[in-house]
Amino acid sequence: MSAQPAKKLHQSDGAYQRFYEESIRNPKGFWSRQSELIDWHKPFDKVLDDSKPPFARWFVGGETNLCHNAVDRHLAELGDKPGLIFVSTETDTEQVYTFNMLHDEVQRAAAMLLKLGVKKGDVVLIYMPMISQAAFTMLACTRIGAIHSVVFGGFASHSLASRIDDAKPVVIVSADAGSRAGKVVAYKPLLDEAIKTARHKPAKVLMFDRGLAEFTRVEGRDEDYASLHKAVAGTKVPVTWLKATDTSYVLYTSGTTGKPKGVQRDVGGYAVALAASMKYIFMAEKGTPFFSTSDIGWVVGHSYIIYGPLIAGMSTVMYEGLPIRPDGGIWWKIVQDYKVTGMFSAPTAVRVLRKQDPKFLTQYDISSLKALFLAGEPLDEPTANWISGAIGKPVVDNYWQTETGWPILAIQRGVEPLDAKLGSPGVPVFGFNVNVLNEDTAQPCKVNEKGVVAIEGPLPPGCMQTVWGDDERFVKTYWSSFAARQVYSTFDWGIRDKDGYFFILGRTDDVINVAGHRLGTREIEECISSHPNVAEVAVVGVADQLKGQVAVAFVILKDTTKADTPDKSMAQEGDIMKLVDGQLGAVARPSRVYFVSVLPKTRSGKLLRRAIQAVCEGRDAGDMSTIEDPAALAQLKERVGR
Repeated sequence: MSAQPAKKLHQSDGAYQRFYEESIRNPKGFWSRQSELIDWHKPFDKVLDDSKPPFARWFVGGETNLCHNAVDRHLAELGDKPGLIFVSTETDTEQVYTFNMLHDEVQRAAAMLLKLGVKKGDVVLIYMPMISQAAFTMLACTRIGAIHSVVFGGFASHSLASRIDDAKPVVIVSADAGSRAGKVVAYKPLLDEAIKTARHKPAKVLMFDRGLAEFTRVEGRDEDYASLHKAVAGTKVPVTWLKATDTSYVLYTSGTTGKPKGVQRDVGGYAVALAASMKYIFMAEKGTPFFSTSDIGWVVGHSYIIYGPLIAGMSTVMYEGLPIRPDGGIWWKIVQDYKVTGMFSAPTAVRVLRKQDPKFLTQYDISSLKALFLAGEPLDEPTANWISGAIGKPVVDNYWQTETGWPILAIQRGVEPLDAKLGSPGVPVFGFNVNVLNEDTAQPCKVNEKGVVAIEGPLPPGCMQTVWGDDERFVKTYWSSFAARQVYSTFDWGIRDKDGYFFILGRTDDVINVAGHRLGTREIEECISSHPNVAEVAVVGVADQLKGQVAVAFVILKDTTKADTPDKSMAQEGDIMKLVDGQLGAVARPSRVYFVSVLPKTRSGKLLRRAIQAVCEGRDAGDMSTIEDPAALAQLKERVGR
């Protein structure tokens, strides 16, 4: 597949085009230069070994360390400057750790792990809330060459057990509890049940007691974080230099069914990719704070809470709490108080903020903020328009996956500030030879022709090495979608316009086949969301004996009084159906529009479409351990009469 960078826009000076083209045509030379953004203990012998496609090994022979690049190398210049800023509105706690303090805490955490018998190459499973000790533990693992596997705090026992069996950790680090909206979520009972259920038994469990929930220790297995932390005070733990191709961590993709799918990441390629992304995409400014509102249980938390900002010499804000607690201005208050220059969130969170009192957007001084970056799901035009106008800052959409570890599509403002287009995450990011392919022929689609978004191998640095413990699954899952040739499938539909901008239309498995017409749920959602009284919408395809499938929409209204009686509800439903008729045609019209107050989502803000579909079809919704609000599913069942 030949490189097809975005065509020049009228204001472009060609900087992006030249930069991108070189990354595709001369990847070895390009990435050799980007490797200078990090420290190396030993230079690499070979930039890229792609002799066994689709596997790619970057910076072969080189030795480096993620923790060194995130912490140690900044001590001389930034030692007394903030490194980690911890804010919890759940416990009303704020703590600033300088890089020197962070260095000390990470060494103590590393000493604790070593004392518990963790060795280079061992797996440490981290099951913790968004607290500083979780960050210390992640960095400590990478410092000593252990492989961390973070599981979202509060995950159900069954799901946690399956990850324990797959990752086979020698030690699990956890806490007594997390807190969400002021409600304590006890972790220890969930962890104990998971270990009881799992076939693999960790040798030790290290428990951090926040004082939120009482728990019972298992004699001989459970160790106290505070006691061990005190015992190792002053211990110096040197960096363990690792091969660039060694494994840094395993992160399980959310929503997996059956055997968990662990995304395995390397050390050197990941460090270089994050350093480059911070410079060219996120406009990193050393010595200033970066605030990502994600969670360490997700890939954004790994890349842009823990590693990316610190590698770039920025302080990173680690936030425990909701965007509307104590009120809808809390995030903007954090930006003001710490003079945040870069902020990374998700469209779902912005839609939540949109429902809050507008005064919160003018109550705080956010002049330090350079841009708001959004990812995790497609950014719809109404949301993009609202937030960009509300904060008066550039809103930079970007598109990527757990598997890639960093953005595939984005406006790379650090290369050239191309215009953004509403509804588009932008143009291909350097290193990603991305295209839209016909699902049958695997040939590039024409301009504005719908196809599968795919990436030509080799994948750039920072992307997954393989599926943990299962190379065959890696090849079969990601590289075998097209019979004609071996390319990486994102499993997303998309189009590319005449200027080279990509538009993501939804998952390939979210296609509705209505009487032979293939319709993307995303297209229908975009249409319905343009209705002035629609705050949020989810559309799924539901089995239908006559048409094969029909579209069903679930809508959250801005003004619920317009549907608070059966007659009003029917009128509002009819109004929405007419809108779809007019914009997409009668074939796309939902068979039903249900009005709800909340949609079932994961804690990372992604819609649980398959669960919604299962409820509509009267099937078991499956593993709901990732759901944010269980009441959402109950409301759904009530609405559809299940």
